[in-house]
Amino acid sequence: MDNEKKLEKLVETVEQIARSTADQLKGSEKLKRMFQNCFVSTAKTTTKFLENDEAYIFTGDISAMWLRDSSAQVVHYLPFLKDHEILRDLVRGLIRRQMRCICIDPYANAFNEGPNGNCWEKDLTDSNPWDWERKYEIDSLCYPVWLLKQYETAVQDSTIFDENVEKALRQILKLWKTEQNHERDSAYTFQRLNCPPTDTLCREGKGSETVYTGMTWSGFRPSDDACQYGYLIPSNMFAAVVLDYMKGFFETYYHNQELAREAEQLRGEILEGIRRYGIVKDEEFGEMYAYETDGMGHYNLMDDANVPSLLSLPWLGWCEKEDPLYQNTRKFILSKKNPFYFEGSAACGIGSPHTPENYIWHIGLTMQGLTSRDEEERTRLLETLLSTDNGCEVMHEGFDSSDPSRFTREWFAWANSLFALYVLDLKKGGRI
Repeated sequence: MDNEKKLEKLVETVEQIARSTADQLKGSEKLKRMFQNCFVSTAKTTTKFLENDEAYIFTGDISAMWLRDSSAQVVHYLPFLKDHEILRDLVRGLIRRQMRCICIDPYANAFNEGPNGNCWEKDLTDSNPWDWERKYEIDSLCYPVWLLKQYETAVQDSTIFDENVEKALRQILKLWKTEQNHERDSAYTFQRLNCPPTDTLCREGKGSETVYTGMTWSGFRPSDDACQYGYLIPSNMFAAVVLDYMKGFFETYYHNQELAREAEQLRGEILEGIRRYGIVKDEEFGEMYAYETDGMGHYNLMDDANVPSLLSLPWLGWCEKEDPLYQNTRKFILSKKNPFYFEGSAACGIGSPHTPENYIWHIGLTMQGLTSRDEEERTRLLETLLSTDNGCEVMHEGFDSSDPSRFTREWFAWANSLFALYVLDLKKGGRI
């Protein structure tokens, strides 16, 4: 089947799944329409099948493929992999492309379809024609490994674990070890000229000063904004989760005990770093996780809607929803003490310094629902999501908490995918 026919088959399949699922929902007609719109969004608007059995998933309104976003854009298709070969082709092809991109440049967060030199800006960094943007973010390397684990669990397809995947996993392990000592060992720098401070790194592209903690350094957050302090706690937690997956991959598929031990040791060092440097005590909420630290006593207490976030920790596999430390943290980040928690006449929830003040993100609302233990809260959040689309019947990036007609991005594929996943989660629990 040629690539054009494969895409037609993919769209036909997801539309059929969306219709069938919508027919089973107990909610409003708007809910059914929004679910269908969001479920098919990735396949219909952001996907290309390429040669060499690869798939390229771009963000939608930008033609580049982010490693993070592309992984998140297929999460709602994962429950259907067993029953639909074309969905397996999509996810397997995406993983192949992601791993090849990591081998090209493990510091880049977004890639072009080919080595065409397109880019967001001509930044001062060691980029190449494949790189759309070279903002180094830990989670850009976490997500493809996480997706690989989801695929392995759903399909049991050992053929995905080829030499290219092994090479990419080795690159990730090496980079994270290097960035444990960013000041001493790293050659990575990033500077963008004539831009807001959040789009570039200080100290001639090196970022704010850090000392060794055991954690691994990140230049930027999953929002693509610069870190205030280089140890981004939720991203290190995500790294610890996927390092456990990597250990299993090295053991099971590559029979390499040395690399398995390296992954396990690095994971242990990151865990100890989080334990020693990532926890603070708040007078109101007790012990809780910080968002960022530098290892020198400075902390950034906040959360951002972009995932990985502190809010998303149970969804990422870091902890259970009932974990006391997580619950303390959750209470903090869903309070006015979090500088990016906003309350308006239309909604309340978490936003981001990436968007205007008082703008709440649909991703944040969806993740709040996916990690909640309270069924009333989960139902209320669904109602908020349905009432803040401004009639577009898809998800936005951020919207004004008092005026949902003011929003960023008319549609946002990552947010659409998480909304569809949330509806599936509520349906599975018998709520809708």
